[in-house]
Amino acid sequence: MERRVLRDDQWDRIKDLLPGKERDPGASADNNRRFIEAVLWILRVGAT
Repeated sequence: MERRVLRDDQWDRIKDLLPGKERDPGASADNNRRFIEAVLWILRVGAT
């Protein structure tokens, strides 16, 4: 089960603004949504 901070419609609005895409070669930008969700979670809970 994956918990989401962003709704799908919010993700659809920003996904093309991020560098790297799933179809790009290499390990970078493997999962942009997971990265953004992690950043938002850290900001929300105040983790350091």
